[in-house]
Amino acid sequence: MLKKKPKVSIVIPFYNCPYIGRAIESALNQTHSNCQVIVVDDGSTMYLERILPYQKKIKYIRKQNGGTASALNMGIHLAEGEYFSWLSSDDLYHPNKIERQLNFMLEQNAEISYGNYSLIDESDRVITPSVGVGVEDRWRFMRAMRSGCIINGCTVMAKTKVLKNAGMFDETLPYTHDYDLWLRLIPNYHFYYFKEPLVLYRIHGNMGSQKYKNAIRVEIQSVKRKHRDTISRLINMLSPRRRSRYFPNR
Repeated sequence: MLKKKPKVSIVIPFYNCPYIGRAIESALNQTHSNCQVIVVDDGSTMYLERILPYQKKIKYIRKQNGGTASALNMGIHLAEGEYFSWLSSDDLYHPNKIERQLNFMLEQNAEISYGNYSLIDESDRVITPSVGVGVEDRWRFMRAMRSGCIINGCTVMAKTKVLKNAGMFDETLPYTHDYDLWLRLIPNYHFYYFKEPLVLYRIHGNMGSQKYKNAIRVEIQSVKRKHRDTISRLINMLSPRRRSRYFPNR
C-alpha cells in the first residue's frame, strides 16, 4: 500500500490585492493532491468579491488589520499540514511547485528549504525566468544572509512545527518579519536550496517593496544589528580556515 504524501498548508495573506483570485487558483491547481489552502483576510476593504468563487474550496478567515506577519501567524495556527508554504496574494505557483519541492525535501530529509523563482508582469508574462540566489554551502549562505535577505519568502517550504517552535513571525516588524525569522532559524537548521524556478513573483506598480522602500531599508538595518553577533559567531565557527585546523587532510 502506497504511503500518503504529507499534507501541505498553503497560507495566502490578503490585503486589498487585485490579484488574489489568480493566487488562489494557482494554489488550488497544485498537482500535489494533499494541500490545504488558507486565505487570511487582513481586514481588506477591496477585491473581496474575487475570493467568493473559491470559498467552498479554501479555508477563509477574516481578521482585523494587523500586517502580513499577523496574517501569516494566524495561517500557521490554522494549518493542518505537516508542512507550511507561503504564497503572497499577488504571486503565483507553478502547478507542480508543491509536489516537486516536497519531494526534494523528503529526499534530502530537510526541515526547511527555499528556492528559485521567476519574475512576471501584471499580465502574468514571465519577464525574467530565473532570479533566485542559491547558496548551498552553509558557511557561504550565512555570510550572504548576514549581508541581506537572499530568500524570497514565497519559495520557502518548512515543517510547520519548526516555525511554531521558533515563535513564528515577529508581528512588530511590518516589512522584515521574514528576514528576522530566517535569521532566528539559521543557527539550528540548514536551509536547502531548491533550484527549480516554480514561484512567479509579480512586479507591479503597487508593490509594497517599492512603496515603502525607505522604511524597509531602516528596518533591515535594525534586524541585521539584532542578529549580527549570533550569525558572526556561527560564521567564524564554520569558516574553512578554522575547520582546516581541526581537519587538516580535508
